[in-house]
Amino acid sequence: MFIMRFLANRKLSAILTDALPTMKEESPKAIFYALAANLGIAICKFAAAAFTGSGSMFAEAIHSTADCGNQLLLLFGLRQARKPASTLHPMGSGREINFYSLLVALLLFFVGGAFSVYEGVHRLFAREPLQFAFVALAVLGVSVVLEALSLWGAVKEIRKTHPDKSMWSWFRETRESELLVVAGEDIAALAGLAIAFVAVLLTMITGNPVYDALGSVGVGFLLMLISWLVAREVKSMIVGESASPEVRHAIEAHLRGRAEIRSIINMITLQWGRHVVVAVQAEMIDYASGRAMVEAINVIEADLQAAFPQVRWVFFEPEVPRA
Repeated sequence: MFIMRFLANRKLSAILTDALPTMKEESPKAIFYALAANLGIAICKFAAAAFTGSGSMFAEAIHSTADCGNQLLLLFGLRQARKPASTLHPMGSGREINFYSLLVALLLFFVGGAFSVYEGVHRLFAREPLQFAFVALAVLGVSVVLEALSLWGAVKEIRKTHPDKSMWSWFRETRESELLVVAGEDIAALAGLAIAFVAVLLTMITGNPVYDALGSVGVGFLLMLISWLVAREVKSMIVGESASPEVRHAIEAHLRGRAEIRSIINMITLQWGRHVVVAVQAEMIDYASGRAMVEAINVIEADLQAAFPQVRWVFFEPEVPRA
C-alpha cells in the first residue's frame, strides 16, 4: 500500500506543472497537467481508503495530497521569478525558480524516495497482508492513465521548442528547471507505477506481502535516483550556466556575420531565468570616430535582441586583439 502513496505524490507534481497557463512564458502548461493529474490520483486514493477502511491507503492519499505541495512550490517560484528588477537585484529574480526546483528535488528524494525505502524495509520485518488488492490495482491503473496524460503534457511543451532533440539530450541541456522537475517526476512516477503494479499483482497471486514490501523499496530507490539526477542539473543552473548550446552557437554565428565586426575575441552567455545575458569582446572595423563606433555597436545590440528576444542584456566591449 505504501507504493500507492508514492504514486500519489508523483501525480500531484505532474498536475502542478499544467496548472500554470496564466504565467505566460514563465508558466509551462506542463505544470498544469501535473497538478490536475496529482489531484485526480489523490481523490482516487481517498475513495479507495474510504471503501477499504485501509489506514495505509489513507496515508497514501495524504501523501498524494502533500505531493501537490511540490507543484505549489514550483508555482510560487515562478511567481517570485517574475518580480521586477530592484536595487538589490538589478537583473531581476528570474533565477529564483531554480531554488524552488531544487527544493522540490530534495523533497522528492527524502519524502518520496527515502521514506518509500524505509516503509518497504519496515514491511519486510512487520509483514501485513494486502487486503482488497483489486482496489489497489484499480487505483494504480487510474494513476497510470493520469500520469501518462501529465507526462504527455510535459513532452508536448518540450517538443514545442526542441522537436528533434532526444529526451536525454534535452534533460542535460535544458535551462528550464521547473519543466525539468515536472518531466523527471512524471517519468519516475510512471516507472514507479509499473513496479508497484507488478508488486501488488504478485502479492495478490501468491499471498506473500514480501513482494509489496520489495516493490516499495524498488520505488524508493527509483525516486532517489531520479531526484539526484534532477538535483544535479538544477544545482548547475543555480551555480550559473551558459545559454543552451544551440542558442549560444546561434548568437555567435549572428555576431560573426556582422559586417561591423572584424573578429570575435571572446563571448560569454549566461542563462538568467528565461532570459539570457550576453557579454562580447570584439575587434571592430575601422571607424572615422569613436562616436561612429558607438553607434555601430548600438545597432549590433538592437539587432541581436531583435533576432533573439530572450537576450535581455548585452554588454559589448570593442577590443584590440591581444598577442
